[in-house]
Amino acid sequence: MRLVSDLDAALTPFRSRPGASAVVVDFDGTLAPIVNDPAAARPVEGSTEVLERLVGRYALVALVSGRPVEFLRPLVPDGVVLAGLYGLEVVRDGQRLDHPGAGAWREVVTDVVRSSIDRGPAGMEVESKGLSLTLHYRNHPEIADEVREWARRQAARSGLEARPAKMSVELHPPIPADKGTALEALVDDLDNVLYIGDDHGDLPAFDALDRLARAGVTVLRVAVAGEEAPDELVARADLLVDGPTGVLDVLRRLAAD
Repeated sequence: MRLVSDLDAALTPFRSRPGASAVVVDFDGTLAPIVNDPAAARPVEGSTEVLERLVGRYALVALVSGRPVEFLRPLVPDGVVLAGLYGLEVVRDGQRLDHPGAGAWREVVTDVVRSSIDRGPAGMEVESKGLSLTLHYRNHPEIADEVREWARRQAARSGLEARPAKMSVELHPPIPADKGTALEALVDDLDNVLYIGDDHGDLPAFDALDRLARAGVTVLRVAVAGEEAPDELVARADLLVDGPTGVLDVLRRLAAD
């Protein structure tokens, strides 16, 4: 682990050249605290104001999330670029663009959602996202193995891909889209890219940062530490922060005059 010892120094390339810099964050567990009811998740208090300041200053301010863009849209200021469902849905400059190969999977996802609600393990919570779904066991951790096995079987019969997440399993269309491809599609030719995440799904974003760094881009890998943070994400981070309040501190420093 190569942790930065001076946060302000690490942020200097971004603050000194905001017009050439990207600030990209995850949502759940990063900008918003993890909650038992996924529908109740909201950004940490104070984030709206700081995001508004960042949008007015930086070349790109974006959320890259497993959530649908229509869930995220009301929660952040105008000007924040949204890459939802790991880049299958994107809203930029007020225009929404869905991945051209994703639409065909909506009926498949709907079928798996219905099957999971009707016949899945007792206590499992099913979150439908239109183009993907998440099977939660946060409120019943004792059924974790049952949920994972159910997800494996549903992936095998439907063609969807199962991906691990915090106290849950996600099922996605077999399309080469993840937070890494989403990040690279957003940052264009910017010179400085910062990404903040907290979960397994953020590892591809760190992979993308590695590729960008090899191409000469200045990058900063930030991980939200905690009991549920994947060891690999923590080990690869340049900077660890403590929960969404720690994320907010980083964003405030980026926005400071």
